Amino acid sequence: MAGLKFRVLLDSQDKTEIFRDILIADSDNLESFYRAIIDAYQFSHEQMASFYVSNNQWDKGHEIALFDMSFGDDDQTIPDVMSTTTVEEFIEVKDQKFILVHDFMRMWIFLIELIGYEEATPERPRVTLSVGNAPAEASKTSDELLFETESDFDEEDEDEDEFGFNEFDDSYDQYDY
Repeated sequence: MAGLKFRVLLDSQDKTEIFRDILIADSDNLESFYRAIIDAYQFSHEQMASFYVSNNQWDKGHEIALFDMSFGDDDQTIPDVMSTTTVEEFIEVKDQKFILVHDFMRMWIFLIELIGYEEATPERPRVTLSVGNAPAEASKTSDELLFETESDFDEEDEDEDEFGFNEFDDSYDQYDY
């Protein structure tokens, strides 16, 4: 057994660098790692989340979900579950990368990279370095969370095709049957 040191960078719109280095046992499960990350940023444990195995281009790969998301369909690819998956199961390269998405409405994204190994195995995950102030979890209220209603649309905003007709014009008269 060994200790794995991960750098967990909060992906934010402003250019502030906010990250935590977390040391965890390679035999620990991903749910324990997830909780250590969320605690390090002082976020709540009340949201859905998933890890994605990633590559050097930060592409999302295999999903490891917080909860079992299967619905009994044998056809679908069922993601692994954090509580039954160990960290070491997905360490494929020396600088293994993961993406963690926390709260799928607010889309808090954490970019995670394996940055070191330690011979000593920690008893529980712990933060070894903290840089930057974590934002309040509820502070992310961007346009993604605001939904338009019908009253937000103006008649003048509707697009016309090349013949001057409105594609969405649903007005008709009695002779249109």
